[in-house]
Amino acid sequence: MDRPMDISAPGAPHPDDDGFPVAATASLQEGRSTTLKHGDTFALFDHAGDLGGGPEGLYHDDTRHLSHLSLWLNGARPLLLSAAVQDDNAALTCDLTNPDLPAGGGLEAVPNDLLHLRRSRFLWKGACHERLSLRNFDDRPHRLRLELRFAADFADLFEARGARRERRGTLHAPLQERDHVTLSYTGLDAQRRQTVLRFDPAPTRLEAQRAIYELTLPPRTRQAVFIEIGCNREPAPCTARQAFGLALREARRAQRRDATLRAGLDSSNDIFNETMRRAAADLSMLVTETPEGPYPYAGIPWYSTAFGRDALIAAWHTLWYSPALACGVLRFLAAHQATEEDPATDAEPGKILHETRQGEMALLGEVPFRRYYGSADATPLFVMLAGAYLDRTGDLATLRVLRPNIEAALGWIDRHGDTDGDGFVEYSRKRPDGLLNQGWKDSHDAIFHADGRLAEGPIALVELQAYVYGAWRAAARIFRRLGDPLAAEALDRRADALRLAFDARFWDEELGTYILALDGRKQPCRVRSSNAGHALFAGIALPERAARVAHTLLEPDSFSGWGIRTIAAGQSRYNPMSYHNGSVWPHDNALVAEGLARYGFRRQAAKVFSALFDAATYVELRRLPELFCGFPRRRGQGPTLYPVACAPQAWAATAPFALLGACLGLGFDAEEHCIRFDQPVLPRFLERLTLRSLRLGEGHLDIAFHRAGEEVGMQVLHRSGGLQAVLRSG
Repeated sequence: MDRPMDISAPGAPHPDDDGFPVAATASLQEGRSTTLKHGDTFALFDHAGDLGGGPEGLYHDDTRHLSHLSLWLNGARPLLLSAAVQDDNAALTCDLTNPDLPAGGGLEAVPNDLLHLRRSRFLWKGACHERLSLRNFDDRPHRLRLELRFAADFADLFEARGARRERRGTLHAPLQERDHVTLSYTGLDAQRRQTVLRFDPAPTRLEAQRAIYELTLPPRTRQAVFIEIGCNREPAPCTARQAFGLALREARRAQRRDATLRAGLDSSNDIFNETMRRAAADLSMLVTETPEGPYPYAGIPWYSTAFGRDALIAAWHTLWYSPALACGVLRFLAAHQATEEDPATDAEPGKILHETRQGEMALLGEVPFRRYYGSADATPLFVMLAGAYLDRTGDLATLRVLRPNIEAALGWIDRHGDTDGDGFVEYSRKRPDGLLNQGWKDSHDAIFHADGRLAEGPIALVELQAYVYGAWRAAARIFRRLGDPLAAEALDRRADALRLAFDARFWDEELGTYILALDGRKQPCRVRSSNAGHALFAGIALPERAARVAHTLLEPDSFSGWGIRTIAAGQSRYNPMSYHNGSVWPHDNALVAEGLARYGFRRQAAKVFSALFDAATYVELRRLPELFCGFPRRRGQGPTLYPVACAPQAWAATAPFALLGACLGLGFDAEEHCIRFDQPVLPRFLERLTLRSLRLGEGHLDIAFHRAGEEVGMQVLHRSGGLQAVLRSG
């Protein structure tokens, strides 16, 4: 990602940095904002439902369309009672009351706590819809002045997160009508962006930056005001009140439709059930419908856009739960696959997209991310996911359509990935302000030697070789199913050869694990890292190495008690508050746990699952964040949060699904029309678990698991379509 600034840095970005950090001038954990998202629109509100501090705002297509929104009653700010996002993330409700309101300005005094204000809002198709209800609980009427103040700065998202621009476009004078105001801006890219605020009923007075209602509220009665804030769209031919109702019905229908495409689960642990419901809701909120199908945007606030690597991993995590998501991701990335060489965007034929942006700075080239290909691992991960999707669904029709893209990705690995012909895939950026490191740990200081020296490229990452191995194995399975056994056999031979060469160059007996990388001079970066666990995940590790790698990953210097650290304590650049050099990332842990399970270490995978679940119990909304700090676990205390971690974040939200699948040994055999559970383990916090509507082809299963000591039993509760369930016990 175009990463946040490392909070261990002394201030300004490092001179070798990628140049597009998130300024760590304020913590997202302090007075944490409430998040809503739909499609290409997201919003960060304070707990009272207002906007106006730090990164808060209503954003659309990487532009902040509303930077200020505040509610006033008789010239005072209402007092917050409570605020809550619905369990399904669909809407935000804020309950407020009046403070003591003194007499003045022609208004009588109102004692505190007699007036109740409820703000209910949601996002739908480029607009924020709000119903503001005001209720008088007094036994006498009150004359009130209700005021909404608003402003739009039309800041590019990169500006909102800390970038400075020498020049900006033109803010236009607001246009006022009886019931709406239009705020607009023409950027240096010549695009006009506008925000239209509509009110129903029409305010008593509507000005350029405020709407004022003068009203008398009888005792024990309520009055509602509806507000629609549209981004780059013309108002619907109806009132804001009608638009609220229509959009709400559409949103609910869409949620019900999407729910039918996913498996369900419940367990004996109510907190786990809450955690999984939140994870599912976060995933639903982050998924955006594209012409190619559903696609999970990476995270809010800074990554609410299409990232290649993030979506591939999120889709991998949820293959058993929602295979349609993987199909959408594969189709979207195939449609945006590079077809020509372009150093300005790090594009090469066959390469898979890293990131795309729609804001003014991206369109002008002030940041390189309009359509950017600066990740080396997304391309082999694309092929891996295609193979896993076929294994999961048996959908040969989609794979036939994707075959040219798969072949192009394999061609990129051969022609552009291995720049020096040594059999390993390396990366180096093509433009000086592109991402210096192009694996998932893309901080400027994430790849280093044992003495702390930064590695110089081209760099061959340990996990990148593992993904290439996985891609060749996946492509072999795909081609074999598509009737091309010769191509499949050739790919399997290449994978076998890479596995041996990888072991010879990346295994380090003294470390007890695989090295982090080879630098541009083929010198090993002898660092103990979580990256080595990805060798288990992709299957490149020789079986005789797996136990040592597992043991090393779960030693106290690597395992914090909340999960596996990115870098082990004691390594030269270890810092538990660093973005990539000592923190704990849920998605990383999930991939490592899948690797542990792959080699038979399912109880160790359950240990990782338990640690992350425990962390979720301490976090607001039971929502796993992008990352948290790697400090050791202390009795009676939760994990230390990272100040600018995104939440929700797609691959963090999906991590519990991957961890559960790994512990259950869950696998699919589309040809045999069978779902398999290989030596399942339930983590210590689960006694019973039920999976519902677990689908394969036209059939589905409801299955219950129960733990008795160390053993796990299974019972099929319901089946359809001739689908079989097979349990292999230890």
